Amino acid sequence: MTVVEAIAAFTLAAGLLTLTPGLDTALILRTAAVEGPKRAVLAMAGIEAGCFCWGALAAFGVGAVLQASVLAFTILKWAGAAYLVWLGINLILKPRDSFEVSTQGSASAGGDTTWMRRGFLSNMLNPKMGVFYVSFLPQFLPHGVPAAPFMLGLTAIHMVLGVLWLGLLIAATQPIARVLKRAAVVRWLDRVTGGVFVAFGVRLAFDRR
Repeated sequence: MTVVEAIAAFTLAAGLLTLTPGLDTALILRTAAVEGPKRAVLAMAGIEAGCFCWGALAAFGVGAVLQASVLAFTILKWAGAAYLVWLGINLILKPRDSFEVSTQGSASAGGDTTWMRRGFLSNMLNPKMGVFYVSFLPQFLPHGVPAAPFMLGLTAIHMVLGVLWLGLLIAATQPIARVLKRAAVVRWLDRVTGGVFVAFGVRLAFDRR
């Protein structure tokens, strides 16, 4: 896989995963609807800062593993593959019927930094984000390319996609919230995303690099 092919494949996969509703989506929709777009943008900034921290930890940590030990990389590879396949199968077999985007509540007190901190902590305190980066990023590493810088670049791509999607959520909170309340839409997103996880997990398991 060439560098261009790796970037293209990652952008496609990360784009699909970005569209799948999660904790970040819920936080942005609720904040935009209840607190207003300014605070939602600040929460988005915090979320993206959390993504960068997780990506940097994964990039430099996994990069060191790749360079230090073939055995360690093999263990990491199989653990990542098993996690992705398990997560994917659960999404396919048990898709959600609804995604909670309730906007009930009142404005909370606090300065602008409060909303950045809320977005940052919601991301950093979610261990699934760390497991995701450790499991997902190494699959798109071309042979012979320095691991840490390249995976940090992939993290930047994921952050750009996140800004575009979360920005769209903020700009069109009510219409998108209504769409995400439809059971068929949520089930479809979960099953497609589950298929992506399984496919990449199997690919990672049979990667001989």
